[in-house]
Amino acid sequence: MSYMANQKKSKLQKKHRENLSLAFELAKINLGSTKENPSVGCVVEHNDSIISSGYTSINGRPHAEYNALKKNLNYKNSNIYITLEPCSHYGKTPPCTNIILKKGIKKVFYSINDFDERSKNKSTKILSRKKILINKFYLKERGTKFYESYSRLKQNRLPLIDAKIALSNDYYTCNKKNKWITNNRSRNLSHLLRTKYHALISTSKSINSDNSLLNCRIDGLTNKSPDLVILDRNLSIKKSLSMFKMKNNRKILIYTTSYNKKKIKWLKNKKIKVTLMKEMNTRKDYIKLFKSLIKMNYSRIFVESGLTFTNFLLKERLIDNIYIFKSINNLRNNGYNNSSNKLLKKIKLKNKLKVNLDEDKVYFERLK
Repeated sequence: MSYMANQKKSKLQKKHRENLSLAFELAKINLGSTKENPSVGCVVEHNDSIISSGYTSINGRPHAEYNALKKNLNYKNSNIYITLEPCSHYGKTPPCTNIILKKGIKKVFYSINDFDERSKNKSTKILSRKKILINKFYLKERGTKFYESYSRLKQNRLPLIDAKIALSNDYYTCNKKNKWITNNRSRNLSHLLRTKYHALISTSKSINSDNSLLNCRIDGLTNKSPDLVILDRNLSIKKSLSMFKMKNNRKILIYTTSYNKKKIKWLKNKKIKVTLMKEMNTRKDYIKLFKSLIKMNYSRIFVESGLTFTNFLLKERLIDNIYIFKSINNLRNNGYNNSSNKLLKKIKLKNKLKVNLDEDKVYFERLK
């Protein structure tokens, strides 16, 4: 192959990667808000210009391809870039391969195959029969990471479990003089992170102590607050909490070992789902709990609790990734912990996120 041909091929490959990378940025928009469906991004290009784009709608429908191709445009002979193999089966909506065929798309580029057996590796055959060129496995590594929680859902494994904790510079998680450890920018980022998960888990002890709402309070994103799972072994959750007085669409689920019929009745009247467990002590108990969550399509879990429960999950290797927010300030005599900070200190802080939190820092560390 000549030098000029190599240059042309390299330029084309770069364009394909850039377009698919843009599709991934779109897929991030509703990540955590598409229920059992994966969050997909889609870009349509014609003659080196982006002419349309789309992403999976909140609650999972319509799909990204439909949202990108529904506009009154001429899509004939265009290229479409999709973060995940387009679906090819009839479910609650027609398959996306139908609209791709109908609109006269010339080439389809996507990152990885669908994990749903109804569509997995089937769109290639369907589209190729109509002489549509298929180019798959672009940015494959990125796609594999992005759809990790979706693959776990389809393979009936444990959900993706990420945790978040805030620390002072000298590794305290509680402040005697102030409710907060980190600054307002860090707290806003925490709110944003919540929107990327299907469910948030905390304990009744943490919620009772802080009267926590554990929702997203960023303007324009309040409708993306994740469902809340409360671990409450003895049903000690306070009836006076602010979260019980709010009107919202998210679900609240409580896991308990208590048979307090009166309290359970009160909670159910508040439309709170109560699940009784025999025990909530061991790794086996919590694996059972997490498996029950993935059966309800909660494949992305965000843990925000005190140090005691976080330590338990760390010790049992149940956390996949952890966000560590770190203040520049030392609390010294004003700081304390309800549990040992030894496990946190063992986590090497190497991956600092590039985000402006004034003097605070946030790290995202993979633990598995």
